[in-house]
Amino acid sequence: MHRCPSPLIATAVALLGCTLAAGCAGQEQSGPPAARVSTWVAGAGGGAAIGTLEVDSRNIDLALSRHDPPAAIKTVCALITTDAETDIGNLPTPDDQLTTALNTAYEDASSAGNDCFNGASGTESLLRRSRSERLRLATLLKDATDRIVAVTGRTPSTSTTRPAPNNDPFGN
Repeated sequence: MHRCPSPLIATAVALLGCTLAAGCAGQEQSGPPAARVSTWVAGAGGGAAIGTLEVDSRNIDLALSRHDPPAAIKTVCALITTDAETDIGNLPTPDDQLTTALNTAYEDASSAGNDCFNGASGTESLLRRSRSERLRLATLLKDATDRIVAVTGRTPSTSTTRPAPNNDPFGN
């Protein structure tokens, strides 16, 4: 005859499972907000992602100012879109306001890249819209950086060319 486990044993097993699951939570999911956001910035490369989109945007400006051929312009436009879509994959952050700020910036960057790509063969209206989106992007990325500072008290390194000393995403 099969017996059901006692309610006490079932409760103990359930509590043990919850405790083990909580122990598996990443560092960005536990602790004070500053520690969680700092851990996310380090793990997701949040500062470098911001810096990469800033560089991508400047590269589009450079290609357009040099009157590069459409294929070259399309290459830099596609890059900002790809980088933005990759960055979206690192969301959410442990802070809802930061997640919203970064998601808005990443979506704007992706739109700017798409409009630039589609306008690269000479559609001025799309290139103007891309320019407007990239100007807005700079403000959106600054807002996200400001939110990181507000939560952590530290400015993240946005360097894309050198690792932060001691693997510190804040470059300290």
